[in-house]
Amino acid sequence: MYVTAIVVAAGEGRRVGGTTSKPYLPIAGRSIILRTLDRCFATRSVNDVILVVAGQELARCEALLQADPALSQRPWRLQSGGATRQESVKRGLEKINDDTEIVVIHDGARPLVSPLLIDRCVETTYEKGAVIVGVPARDTIKLVSEDRRVQSTPARRGLWEIQTPQVFRRDLIVEGHDRATREGIHATDDAMLVERMGKSVFVVEGDRSNIKITVPEDILFAEALIREGLIS
Repeated sequence: MYVTAIVVAAGEGRRVGGTTSKPYLPIAGRSIILRTLDRCFATRSVNDVILVVAGQELARCEALLQADPALSQRPWRLQSGGATRQESVKRGLEKINDDTEIVVIHDGARPLVSPLLIDRCVETTYEKGAVIVGVPARDTIKLVSEDRRVQSTPARRGLWEIQTPQVFRRDLIVEGHDRATREGIHATDDAMLVERMGKSVFVVEGDRSNIKITVPEDILFAEALIREGLIS
């Protein structure tokens, strides 16, 4: 079973602050993108990684990876991203090799993902076909209109906060993206494209430490987890 991971890091992520693009910001002395790749290559299941970055960052990213002792000999390839995350994932899919059977899609800004979690998702995908990671919602969720009027309060019991990785059989996710391109569909995650085809998507419970670095406080939290030995 050949597994390719597509790591999407084509956005600038300016909400974190500063002038440096988010993938290159340091967490405990190592850039976010290098930490994310470390986690992918620490798995038992991932054979190679396609890293999707902004076109103007290709040379910078290649130099960073080639100069890093932990990654210089690893099987990674670079691809330029698109205007949206969905377009970036599709470009990554276009670069997978013919042997790939299962595709792992992961946010470059989730550098604390557990390698064991990725392996569990791959194993479940081999049986189920499509798997996403999530954690049960802990807070009450309300649907709110544009004028901030509460419209409804769904039962929390069936609500999950969805993370990445999202893992699919190659044929399913390629077809999902191809259909979305033909029909002009824009989804907020890759699983939606598979759901639209009437296929089942299953949830593997993840870790609350698998945060997406979005605001400065997230960096502080990630560094605290590393400092306390809760994340290697």
